[in-house]
Amino acid sequence: MQPNFETLAMNHITIKDLLQSHTIGETVTVKGWVRNFRSNRFIALNDGSTLSTLQIVVDFENLAADTLKKITVGACIEARGPVVESQGSGQSIELQASEVLILGESDPNEYPLQPKKHSMEFLREKAHLRPRTNTFAAVLRIRHHLSFAIHEYFHNRGFFNMHTPIITGSDAEGAGEMFNVSTLDKKNVPFTENGEVDYSKDFFGKETNLTVSGQLEAELAALGLGKVYTFGPTFRAENSNTARHLAEFWMIEPEVAFADLDDNMDLAEDFLKTVIQSVLQHCKEDLEFLSKRQLDEEKSKPQAERNELSLMERLAFVAENNFKRLSYTEAVEVLRNSKPNKKKKFQYLIDEWGVDLQSEHEKFLVKHFGCPVILYDYPASIKAFYMRLNDDGKTVRAMDILFPGIGEIVGGSQREERYDVLKQKIKEFNIDPEELWWYLETRKFGTCVHSGFGLGFERLVLFATGMGNIRDVIPFPRTPGNAEF
Repeated sequence: MQPNFETLAMNHITIKDLLQSHTIGETVTVKGWVRNFRSNRFIALNDGSTLSTLQIVVDFENLAADTLKKITVGACIEARGPVVESQGSGQSIELQASEVLILGESDPNEYPLQPKKHSMEFLREKAHLRPRTNTFAAVLRIRHHLSFAIHEYFHNRGFFNMHTPIITGSDAEGAGEMFNVSTLDKKNVPFTENGEVDYSKDFFGKETNLTVSGQLEAELAALGLGKVYTFGPTFRAENSNTARHLAEFWMIEPEVAFADLDDNMDLAEDFLKTVIQSVLQHCKEDLEFLSKRQLDEEKSKPQAERNELSLMERLAFVAENNFKRLSYTEAVEVLRNSKPNKKKKFQYLIDEWGVDLQSEHEKFLVKHFGCPVILYDYPASIKAFYMRLNDDGKTVRAMDILFPGIGEIVGGSQREERYDVLKQKIKEFNIDPEELWWYLETRKFGTCVHSGFGLGFERLVLFATGMGNIRDVIPFPRTPGNAEF
């Protein structure tokens, strides 16, 4: 007989399952953390399975005084008893506890998460405890469902998941903002005759870094397996303290052989709609809570800074609308002739072709067209070396997807499959061709049209939860000056 995890290890029912399939009169065992304890009689218990708490009613006259004293906010307990109809408001059922066990005590004078509102800044300092709050529990449950939906989407469409290297000798983006990986003795660093660090004596025999992208390696796999995707950690040593940047984050990067830019845009649009629809379907309770939270926060902001769409409206905006597609050149004309540009309301005015669009421009375009927007055919000068050069010699087959309130959420391109063109572009970007000999070689042996895109997972979670800071959608954020926990 096969072992059953639920009967072996989960000798209790989760609060979510109990609320969904309760039977009046049934005796059950629940376990969780005390959120509140009123009148020495009513315990609000939460176990993380759902936003809701279960009311536990205890008979303090029959409860040992020592046990009663230990039922405090933050304590972990086990309660057993029959399920009864609730006599109070706010819940349909409650548990009439015949037995309460203290699994883990919590000193009420030291426990920082008392039943009151805490600031996001305070909770970042308590990241080891913040999953116990309603807000972060909801965010983490949605993060899980998004992750599952992503894997399910690609698996159901014949993609193979690739685990690309975390330690790499190449910089996929050419930005140079990478974390160095080294085992050299910091007190006795070897140098070459030119006074540079001698990485030939390092662990890997060359300079290595934490990856900024798994794209280049994923391309190699796609040119043998057809359709692949990565979902892994990536790192950028960018000294930025904005609400949109992390030093450690997760990236989803599909790569598809025999796919051109149009195929790439089709895939990205369908992918985003599908995973957003999945969250709307499976995370209704958490989304409604976060939507109400966002509306409450909006009230304290100046009118100009408020989101025009609620969280639920933003998600439906993506799931239910076709994405508008227009070239970078067309977008620049729209922006150049827009009222904010003519009246100098943009912080960065659009006055010439070739400029890199800013978040304010991206948000305007989404609002202007009333739907998510896909921009394509960007100037080659502002895009990466691996993007396919168009026949005009000045634009590349790149595309960005723009969402309401957040701007760019996806960036991708048709990859340059022509050996000579790619080699020339590598030189123009001042990248040593010897460092990418393996990448170039795939263009010599059975090259073909192929495309892919990248999606920062935390940016997607940020959009799906309505949170205002990306540090609040990852369990333990890594930012400049912060590597706690």
